[in-house]
Formats: sequence, C-alpha cells, structure tokens
Amino acid sequence: MHRCFLIRNADVILTMDDGRQEIKGGDILVRDGVIEAVGQGLYDDDAQIVDGRGCLVTPGLINTHHHLYQTLTRAVPAAQDALLFGWLKTLYPIWAKFGPDHMRVSAMVGLAELALSGCSTTSDHLYLYPNGARLDDTIDAAKAIGLRLHATRGGMSIGESAGGLPPDSLVEREEDILNDCIRVIDAFHDPNPGAMIRVGVAPCSPFSVSRDLMRDAAILARDKGVMMHTHLAENDEDIGYSLEKFGCRPGQYAEDLGWTGPDVWHAHCVKLDVSEIELFAKTGTGVAHCPCSNCRLGSGVAPVRAMRDAGVNVGLGVDGSASNDIGNLVAEARMAMLLQRVTYGADKMSPREALEIATRGGARVLGRDDIGQIVPGMRADIAIWDTSDVEAAGSWDLAALLLAGPMVVKHLFVEGRHVVSDSWVTTINMETTLASQARLLKGLMDG
Repeated sequence: MHRCFLIRNADVILTMDDGRQEIKGGDILVRDGVIEAVGQGLYDDDAQIVDGRGCLVTPGLINTHHHLYQTLTRAVPAAQDALLFGWLKTLYPIWAKFGPDHMRVSAMVGLAELALSGCSTTSDHLYLYPNGARLDDTIDAAKAIGLRLHATRGGMSIGESAGGLPPDSLVEREEDILNDCIRVIDAFHDPNPGAMIRVGVAPCSPFSVSRDLMRDAAILARDKGVMMHTHLAENDEDIGYSLEKFGCRPGQYAEDLGWTGPDVWHAHCVKLDVSEIELFAKTGTGVAHCPCSNCRLGSGVAPVRAMRDAGVNVGLGVDGSASNDIGNLVAEARMAMLLQRVTYGADKMSPREALEIATRGGARVLGRDDIGQIVPGMRADIAIWDTSDVEAAGSWDLAALLLAGPMVVKHLFVEGRHVVSDSWVTTINMETTLASQARLLKGLMDG
C-alpha cells in the first residue's frame, strides 16, 4: 500500500457528508489509510496520483447482511421457485456437506464479487458449522481480499426432531454456540476506529433457536460490548410461526428477549407493522434491507420509506448468494430505489437517498462512525466509478449513479489499500480461486 495518494480531478465527488456536499472537479488526499483532505486543487509532493477524470467518486458501499458460504449454492434447480421455508429445507442437506475449504473459498468468491460492486465493508452471518468449519475460515478470506468484515457467529439449536426447521445434523448445543462466540470475539474482535475485523453474536432466527439462547446471546453480546444480529419478520410464514409458537409478533418477541437497541440490527423486516417500526425507531434498532432476495423468495417489499420517515436506521444487504443470487451491492441499491418508488411513488426514493442508505446508512446500522463518508478524518474507503463508458453515456447527472451508471467499480480502496484496480481484484489470484470454487462445486453436485 502506498502511504499517500491523491485522487485528482474527479468529475464528481459524492461526499455523503452531513451537508451532502458534491464536489465537481474534486480531489481527495489520503495518507496512511485515512482521508486527509477533500476539495479542489489539492497537491502533495509525496502523493501517488490516481486520475479521477471521467469518474464519479463515492464512499465505499457497506453491506449489512450476507451469507458468504452460499456462493457455492447459487441457482440450485430445486430451490429456484421455492418460498423461504421450502427453500431452506431444499438447501440444508447440501450445506451439511460443507467443510472449512467450502467456507473459505466461497467467502473469497463472495467478497471479490462485493468488492467489484464498490463494497468496502460487509457483514456476514454464518450460522452453520458442519464438518469442522469455523468462523475463522470466513475471517481468513476477508483478510486475504482486504475488505472490512463484521463477522457474526450464528448458530441453530432446534432441529427437526424438536419442531425446528433445520435438520438435526446442522444444529449445535446451545452451550457450545455461546462458548464459541466467546472464543471468536476474544480472538478477532477489534473495537478500535479503523477496525478491519469486528465480531458479532447472531443466533440464526426465531424458528431455529430457543428463547433461552436468544436471551443468553444478548446478555453475552452486551457483556462483551459487541453487536447483535438475526433474521426477523422476513415473510408471512415467519409472522405465522411467531404468532403460533410465541403468541406475539416478531417485534414484541425481539423486545421481550432484549433484542432491540442501537447495538442490534435485524435482517429483512419485510413484514414489520406500524407499531414495530415505531419500536425500532424509539430504540435505535437497525434494519438490513435485502430487496433482491426478498423479491427472489417472494417475501414482499420492506416498508423502507415508512421506516426512514419514522427514524429507523436502515442499511442495505445483498443477503446470501443462494437467494439473490448475485452479490452486487450497487445493483441492490438500485433495486431498493425502484421498489420504494413502485410502492410509494416515483418521488419517494431518489438515487442519492438510495446511495445514502448504502453508505452512511450501513455505517450507522453497523455501529461505525469512521466509514461511509468522504470526509477528512474518515477511513479511506473509496469507490471510483468510470462514467465515461456506455452505461452513463448521455447522462445529465453523473451522481445519479443508480439511474445511469456502471455496476462494476473501476477502483476500490479500503483503508487506503488498492483492492480493485481497473475493475480487477488485485489482492488474490482470481483464476486460482475460481478454479477452487469450480472443484468444490463439482464435489457437491456429484455428491
């Protein structure tokens, strides 16, 4: 990594600062992984020059929900047209064959795909650990790629024989789940500004763990000072399960067990009602909105406009690559914008607001105040988009990236490190990684 570089003469810098400043013909000076200055006419004798002509510059995008291991199970035929619960039942037996190599390689592929879409920070929700797999496998992949990772230690404890959804082979003892949470937090969690790895506690869902585990996980997370994550209110089946098993809606269930607050974020929340939205706004509870996955599984359209108007913190997530089935975060932002427009009206979600959700919004949901903006003092997570090619040809407003612009980033810097250069991941050997993915895929398909 060059200690100092200068992005010079960008057509537009979309800073996402508090004033939402947009700088035409702008420069960004970076030193030691931190943004030092933003403006026009900047100069530094020591700086390596990055040409920004013909480009839009944004903060690196932030992905608040993913299951990276699922890049090995995209477009599985029997799951292509299933609703959530049937989709899970189809895929659980395949995932039960995974081991450490599957977890590490699939995570590297998923992280590379995210990087190419301008994503500099991602969370990951890993809730199954077959055949010796560990959260360490995903963390190793993130270190190799160079993306910031909020790795969450999930788990499932109620198998089919106890009335749960997953097969018994994929569930763990609750004591073992909590003990491994402690292990990975102690080994990997970095609470400091600029952290590349943070760890959270993330029981899979209300239909795969007990009330006791949800409650104990919240106590553990708060004792350790880490964040908490799970799935909530994803579709009508989810709501029905909650009403039948718990006698209340998911929002009430979450609140009763300590799962609301600024240290909590829930994935999906497609079916939150008005009272639940008010609860999340009042408590500072975050939401990871995953529009493409929700469309793919027929779950519905999350009421993001209503959430944001009420003051709920909302970020974007691509969700797993078996339910999207791609991991392109800028495409996710475009879908979020379009779905809110078709639901609430064409004037209810601008391209700039959708990008704000994908940057500042994601940072807030993940409890970060050091990323998501191009502002002096922030970490140097910067995406540079080539707007001189065919996708943006004829555009009157280059900052409206989600209306007319590329879906693959030209350059991506994370902590000042050049992770994507000329639309190519620089940090790993992609050919070798994809060959490993193909080999593992063949083993699963033959197997």
